[in-house]
Amino acid sequence: MANQCHLTAMDTDLNLLRFFLAVADTDNFRAAADRLGVTRSAVSQGIRRLEDGLGVALVQRTTRHVRLTEAGWRLHAQLAGPLAQVGAALEETVTDGPPRGLLRIAATSIAERFLAGPLIAAFAEAYPGVTLDITVTDDESDIVAGGFDAGVRLGDVIEQDMVAVPLTGAQRQITVAAPAYLARQGTPQHPRDLLGHRCIGWRPAPDTAPYRWEFRDDGHDFAMSVAPTITSNDMLLMIRVALAGGGVTIGMEETFLLYIARGELVPVLERYARAFPGLFLYFPSRHNQPAKLRALVEHIRSFGTGSAS
Repeated sequence: MANQCHLTAMDTDLNLLRFFLAVADTDNFRAAADRLGVTRSAVSQGIRRLEDGLGVALVQRTTRHVRLTEAGWRLHAQLAGPLAQVGAALEETVTDGPPRGLLRIAATSIAERFLAGPLIAAFAEAYPGVTLDITVTDDESDIVAGGFDAGVRLGDVIEQDMVAVPLTGAQRQITVAAPAYLARQGTPQHPRDLLGHRCIGWRPAPDTAPYRWEFRDDGHDFAMSVAPTITSNDMLLMIRVALAGGGVTIGMEETFLLYIARGELVPVLERYARAFPGLFLYFPSRHNQPAKLRALVEHIRSFGTGSAS
């Protein structure tokens, strides 16, 4: 029969599927090998064996890049979630000691409480058997399809079918600028005044419009397109430009607290600051969560939550 698959599902080595998912997630044989703790040659040969067995090309190889074929994308979409669940089940079955294994987290760039360092450092000390792999990304794609165990985001953008554990209390979004900039350009008194200021804005990707700045006045939320002079998807760069007197920028208050305390940045338009649900660690609901993920949940709860106010 034409195009008949050479392997049945039972014949396929699960390790080959792990190799495939790692390559799909990293677009790179070397990075996939490093993640799995094997050689690049082993990954390359494994992918070739899988392709030969299935009778279809799964990746396109060039001297610099690896990209999934259409068949590869279909396989990845079907495998990512189920294989992650199989791995978690097997890990849970053999776990007879402290939590261990690789724990992959996708965290938004505004998750200051999570990314600041102390929470992660304390977790690493408490659970030396767990390797944390944290990807800082503002992509709102499916964490399961991306091969992540959990994510960190604002509560209002988390899917309803996810389990969400509070990481912070409610957060305020504020606008800030350096004292030197305000001395030169004046202090905006109303959000509409920002149209006459240099603004440092955020955008999730090059092909998307800059984020519209959100405010609240007399109980009503509203947003403004401020036409930023500088845009970036890197919050740290936005802060650095603001510190250098480059203009007014916006973000969660917690992100700016250290700079405000040192007098390097000054809040403006505070009466118009909008509140948002806090940040949460979230993950798919499963009957048996891996011990490594349960350990992170308990660790976060032990840190407690609080607002930035």
